[in-house]
Parts: sequence; C-alpha cells; structure tokens
Amino acid sequence: MSDQLQITDLTLGEGKECVKGALITTHYTGTLEDGTVFDSSHQRGRPFQCVIGTGRVIKGWDQGLMGMRVGGRRQLFVPAELAYGERSVGEHIKPGSNLRFGIELLEVLTRDD
Repeated sequence: MSDQLQITDLTLGEGKECVKGALITTHYTGTLEDGTVFDSSHQRGRPFQCVIGTGRVIKGWDQGLMGMRVGGRRQLFVPAELAYGERSVGEHIKPGSNLRFGIELLEVLTRDD
C-alpha cells in the first residue's frame, strides 16, 4: 500500500475554492482500510466545520482539501504519517493506521466574506 496522500475527485465542484485559513463545512465519512467506519458527520446528523491549512486537523486533510471547490466530492487515502501516526485514537484507530475519507465540501468562508 502506498505511503503517499492520494486524492481522487469524484465530483468537481463549481463553487468557492478551499484555501489555507478558510473555515470549511464538510460532510465526511472516515474509514479504516478494511472498510470499518470510525467517524462520520452523516451519522452525527450535522456537518463538520474546521479551519483548513493551519494544523487544526490531520495533515492529510490540510493537504488533501486544498483546491477543492464547494459542491465537490473527493476521496482521500491518508497514510498514517499524515493522519495520527503512531497514536491510537478512539476505539478503532490503531497506531500506524492508514485512513480513507469520503468528503463533500459544502461551504468555504474566507476573511473576505
């Protein structure tokens, strides 16, 4: 398995572009390589917001969402080094876990808005 971040655009968005420092709103599902869901904004019933590109989320998100546009859907394969590395997180993520995310970008807010 690759140790590189892999980005696959499923749908190209037409809206505002994701840039460093933007407040983004997404719906996502995170899975382990075996398909086990470890986290999902859909299951919680509300989208996830974060500031992107500033180290507030895993590096795989900070790098993997740049340039994505609102309305887009993207799949990320995030190697452990760009996820949680050698840390355990929750009951599912073991040290050295590679992660997959299906992400839908709902909104991008920048300082100009």
